[in-house]
Amino acid sequence: MATTTEPITLPQLSNDEIARYSRHLILPEVGMEGQQKLKAAKVLCVGTGGLGSPLAFYLAAAGIGTLGLVDFDVVDASNLQRQIIHSTKDVGRPKIDSAAEKLTALNPFLNVVKHETMLTSQNALEIIRDYDIVADGTDNFPTRYLVNDACVLTGKPNAYGSIFRFEGQASVFATERGPCYRCLYPEPPPPGLVPSCAEGGVLGILPGLVGIIQATEVIKFILGKGEPLIGRLLLVNALDMRFRELKLRKNPDCPVCGTHPTVTQLIDYQQFCGIIPEQKAAAVQNGIPQMSVKELKQRLDDGDDLLILDVREPFEYQIAQIGGRLIPLNDLPKRMNELNTAQEIVVQCKSGGRSQRAAEFLAKNGFKKLHNLAGGITAWSNEIDPKVPKY
Repeated sequence: MATTTEPITLPQLSNDEIARYSRHLILPEVGMEGQQKLKAAKVLCVGTGGLGSPLAFYLAAAGIGTLGLVDFDVVDASNLQRQIIHSTKDVGRPKIDSAAEKLTALNPFLNVVKHETMLTSQNALEIIRDYDIVADGTDNFPTRYLVNDACVLTGKPNAYGSIFRFEGQASVFATERGPCYRCLYPEPPPPGLVPSCAEGGVLGILPGLVGIIQATEVIKFILGKGEPLIGRLLLVNALDMRFRELKLRKNPDCPVCGTHPTVTQLIDYQQFCGIIPEQKAAAVQNGIPQMSVKELKQRLDDGDDLLILDVREPFEYQIAQIGGRLIPLNDLPKRMNELNTAQEIVVQCKSGGRSQRAAEFLAKNGFKKLHNLAGGITAWSNEIDPKVPKY
């Protein structure tokens, strides 16, 4: 939290609050003054999903005075396996409303500030500067870089966490003496190289582990106690239940937090991460024609000679499929001889990312009649046949 030469007047605790936080108050490391610091603190949670759910829940329970929430998504049934702040009755409801309801029910002394918007380069600085510390619960690279840069530029610490399948990471970035996210990852991975949780999956318990680590770091920072994860990257493998730690150094040449920064204002993070906005998506991407599910349905109904090539994993094929030949993306290089270069092929996956990469690979190896199924089997379920399960 910001330092000042003036004495800080901390808010008083009511008798009800003293009873609520009694197990904190008898901890010498917290005590009355520490609990008052928590009540005075303003924390921003970016995202109320997998990481944001346990993060916000435990911060609210701990007695954080003001908790800002940034989210613009709605609750989907597939969220409920891990996003414990939402319930079945919330499906279709804005996540920020669902989360705020649960948090104030848990702790009526909490002040929840809702920012129902996508965090962008246009609003990030304005939103973040009102808070003492930011907790990043996002799940995509553009927003992670945006949050990092905004934290560095506003001088706000960033309690970072990320998850994928069975593995997670946590650290505290953007402090005066420690590195930032860009010191660890100077450049984003190529688009599509790292699957999202929607494509790769995630153990539902994992965001609980990592989100609680983030909440712990936030509370320690506010109290000024313990050793924070500054200059340390904590790695967790839930499948083996092993924790490792990597030492991180502040990069003096970092374009954001280095000695001679070149990024002095927020940039276009979609462009920085090489992502094409949806509204700019072309009918042909990287030389591969994009076929809609409606067009595929019409051509199948017309009896056209098409091969649907499914490049998902076998366990995904067991969950949902629309026919065709299954050759997983990683097996394609050694099995493409099973395909006819003269046949018209429609490549499909769950949502269109892996199939695009597969089509590009086939094109480089002499296949001419290729299409990528835009939106994949998810779009087929949404627009053609709702009996096909979505996962």
